[in-house]
Amino acid sequence: MATEILMPRQGQSVESCIIIEWKVNEGDVVAEGQALCEVETDKATFEVEATADGTVLGIFYPADSDVDVLKVIAAIGEPGEDVSGLRPDMSEDSDQKTEDSAPVEVATEPVVEKSVQSVGSVGSGKASPRAKNLAEKRGVDASSLAGSGPNGRVIERDVIAAQPGAVSPAAQARATVTGLSVPPSGSGVGGRVLSADLVEVASMDFPGATTEIPVRGIRKLVANRMMSSLQNTAQLTLNTSADARSVLDYRKKCKAAAEERGVGGISINDAVLYATLRTLAQFPELNAHGLGNKIVQFENVHLGFAVDTPRGLMVPVIRFANLMSLRQLSVEAKRLAAACIEGTIDPDSLAGGTFTVTNLGAMGIESFTPVLNAPEVGILGVCAIELKPVMNDGNVEFIPHLGLSLTIDHCAVDGAPAAKFLSVMRQQLADFEFELTLGE
Repeated sequence: MATEILMPRQGQSVESCIIIEWKVNEGDVVAEGQALCEVETDKATFEVEATADGTVLGIFYPADSDVDVLKVIAAIGEPGEDVSGLRPDMSEDSDQKTEDSAPVEVATEPVVEKSVQSVGSVGSGKASPRAKNLAEKRGVDASSLAGSGPNGRVIERDVIAAQPGAVSPAAQARATVTGLSVPPSGSGVGGRVLSADLVEVASMDFPGATTEIPVRGIRKLVANRMMSSLQNTAQLTLNTSADARSVLDYRKKCKAAAEERGVGGISINDAVLYATLRTLAQFPELNAHGLGNKIVQFENVHLGFAVDTPRGLMVPVIRFANLMSLRQLSVEAKRLAAACIEGTIDPDSLAGGTFTVTNLGAMGIESFTPVLNAPEVGILGVCAIELKPVMNDGNVEFIPHLGLSLTIDHCAVDGAPAAKFLSVMRQQLADFEFELTLGE
């Protein structure tokens, strides 16, 4: 009996995965444990392995498919076995995607027409999502087209074949007089070619080369979360700065310390994370979740910190961070950040935060507005270190200051406690080495 290959569940919060590429083809002989395909969740990338020896009898989803977890994606068994009963029911959207992925030929000759042409005389009235989208962009009535897809469905190539190439009278007159070429589409409504679209360099088509990037995976997750955060919370940001001399001095001492002491890797960001934990201990209202009709405060701090990765923004969580020493905190932060960048992070390590820190200081950002990682009620933005003029005994000194931007959910936290939080945070950083001796 053939063996089902399921899309595995990666963490409790993952509902679907995108198949990046298949490493085998139907008919290939595979061994148990061999990688069959590479898939991507909204948090990490991993391989799906064969769970039995045998021949790949069926691959049920093509690359780029977004498949729900625990769905059958392939079958392995003996040659000749019937696996039609294992094949999942494909949704209409999946069929449309397959239809629209067929190669199409795009006319390279400039098209100069004054009316919309359609393929065939009677439209089926049915069109795939991609065909509808392209038709809207090009000003084509998709319902009037005769489709070449299954059951007369209008697909992308039908819209391309029927592109209007409409030209305004002024553009047509100018082209006739000047001999300028008319581009396939222009800047007018539905791609209508206007007089301004006729340029001296005939090979330059408006608007020029473009790149389409699908919004999916981490990018889609971040977009949805940020939009939801802004729609469902009353966000207020307070900005200040802290004397950074003590932190800089401590960082210099760590770099100069003997290797066996194990402090050489402690960074300024690690120091800020540690100071944040000590400050949160005095402000439990910021170490909380706002859940609409209630606020949940946490005894322990599960500290999230933003990491920029090749796949997008990730926020791993240091569990029970308030129980760690600075050195332990530094090691754990680096371990989680490396796993995010390499794409090996455990999805469960990206959930459960109670407060978040995001650092843009290395990029020279002086001030910004962090967006809450809801349902958390606070997020601290760390900015660049800059020289700031300070009066001292009648004289002006230029002292390095670290910028801080705190965003709160005003539904759960008032401005006064948030301002007090920043005041204590400034003290923790200004007296970092002294506060460190008290905490260690």
